[in-house]
Amino acid sequence: MEKSERQPLSRLASRRFTAVAACTVVAVLLLGGPSGAAGQGAADLIVNVTHRARALHPGEIVVLHVRTSEAPAALEASAFGAALRFFPAGPANVWSTLVGIDLDVEPGDHDVALRATAVDGSSAETDYTLAVEPKQFATRRLTVEPRYVDPPPEVVERILRERDQLAALFPVSTAVRYWRDGFVRPVPGRANSAFGRRSVFNGQPRNPHSGADFRAARGTPIKAPNDGVVVLATDLYFSGNVVIIDHGWGLYSFFAHLSAIDVAEGDRVRRGAVVGKVGATGRVTGAHLHWTVRLNDARVDPLSLLELIPDHGGGR
Repeated sequence: MEKSERQPLSRLASRRFTAVAACTVVAVLLLGGPSGAAGQGAADLIVNVTHRARALHPGEIVVLHVRTSEAPAALEASAFGAALRFFPAGPANVWSTLVGIDLDVEPGDHDVALRATAVDGSSAETDYTLAVEPKQFATRRLTVEPRYVDPPPEVVERILRERDQLAALFPVSTAVRYWRDGFVRPVPGRANSAFGRRSVFNGQPRNPHSGADFRAARGTPIKAPNDGVVVLATDLYFSGNVVIIDHGWGLYSFFAHLSAIDVAEGDRVRRGAVVGKVGATGRVTGAHLHWTVRLNDARVDPLSLLELIPDHGGGR
């Protein structure tokens, strides 16, 4: 299907709206005939855009909803430099997508660029603005083994190799969406270490804490929060024994400090399947589960994922 060229917003009857967290804001697109001018050809296609989020802060996930007056032929969108994919969220004219706001995103207005195409080939574009607000993260000071703050020379090459391995992994957005329905907690315990905290190890500042730590005794089984494919199951210098699950469409779960790994790379896992056991390997002060979530390479709070896409009792 040939795409029409982008027209001035006034001709497309598109508008710019600012989205405020925790409330509904609607952007309306009117699509006319193939020229993109309203009133020509087929009846106008009306598109409503809303969002849902705990807050519009760095480290949060946003669920973007698109409702059209009829089932569209295609929906395309991008935010924070990443292409977004839509999944059905009810009737054929209702779609949703997940947007990740990385820890380093600057406060201010950030546009989600949306393009909708009708069955007759007409199309229109609009910007849905997310007004990201600043957030102050606390600082945590921890004492760990000196080799995890000032690594000996013989392990530097290993650390750099592992850093590059992870850096190449998370930007990959698998075309298949493995995850379905709600996400389940990997362990029963509560999260006891706030996502985004600035970390100081043995008096030396390090990167912010990009995950959530869950209270759990050594040996506690760790469950996959949703369906996916294991893309890494190995020992890393700082993270200890790790399991990384690709849930598809740029969404990853990264479990660290395990005492045992119960899966292998390439394994297809179902929601609720045991992938390993809680431990205290790597740079830690005690046994716990560290869970990092990446969404289109954005570092986001796993608790945001659990709250916005919860399991309603159907978890396996």
